[in-house]
Amino acid sequence: MIGSLTHWMEVALWVVLGLMAVDFLVGFFQSLRGNKLVNANEAVLVYLREIVVYVLPLFILSGIALMDETGWIVKTAYYIGAVALVIKYLKDIKAKL
Repeated sequence: MIGSLTHWMEVALWVVLGLMAVDFLVGFFQSLRGNKLVNANEAVLVYLREIVVYVLPLFILSGIALMDETGWIVKTAYYIGAVALVIKYLKDIKAKL
């Protein structure tokens, strides 16, 4: 990676990845409880695709943050993206419960 994560950028990334894991586990346990474990590999593929679609752009933003002359525009976009993902996964977890 070209750039480096600041402390709060790293915390935001860990929160996003943690909520992704919680969302996966809630869905997995509900499928075990309902005996609907037919397409287990598709659930894993969905989360791998979400890592590429949602988390990789956060890494790209952190990489180009060093090129930002103002020092806050790219970081603001990073935090907006991270907050949007937190809201998305909280809604997904609430819908599964």
